[in-house]
Amino acid sequence: MASPQTLSEADRRLAAGWAADCAERVLGLFEAEAPRDGRPRALIARARAYARGELDTAGEIRRRFVGGVDVGDVASPAARAAARSAGQAVGVCHMGAHALGAAAYAALAAGLADADRPDAVDDEIAWQLGHLPAETRAALRSLPPAGVDRSGPLGPGLLTSGRLGVITRAIQAALVGPP
Repeated sequence: MASPQTLSEADRRLAAGWAADCAERVLGLFEAEAPRDGRPRALIARARAYARGELDTAGEIRRRFVGGVDVGDVASPAARAAARSAGQAVGVCHMGAHALGAAAYAALAAGLADADRPDAVDDEIAWQLGHLPAETRAALRSLPPAGVDRSGPLGPGLLTSGRLGVITRAIQAALVGPP
């Protein structure tokens, strides 16, 4: 039985495009620190290609860890969060809930990069939701609340604990509100 965090293939393809948009917004934070490291950009490109139907789901599930960034490769927390956002975006081919991971890490990266501005995370979430197509919003609304279903990225772990958990829950709460 599939996890409720998986989503249908069609919905994963929708979510992958939005996740790539979220990750790309903060990509510059990584590239400023590691300008010659194209791995996060390549992950985002793969997520976009998957969203367009150019990549096979089974093949991308097998490749989902290929080309990832060791967060020890960059020093700043914002750059690490940006790299993780790209990794989550490419993971949508496997499980749709990773789209929320891409968005949450992107919002975290924005907040870390602009730590003196208390609204930085909220502003990034507002941008994300403002650029969320209605079909994708409907798909993401079907995901279980963070921390409820143990069989995926929304189970106990990084996306549901600490500051990232607060951000993930804020995104999910906003999804159920008006578009």
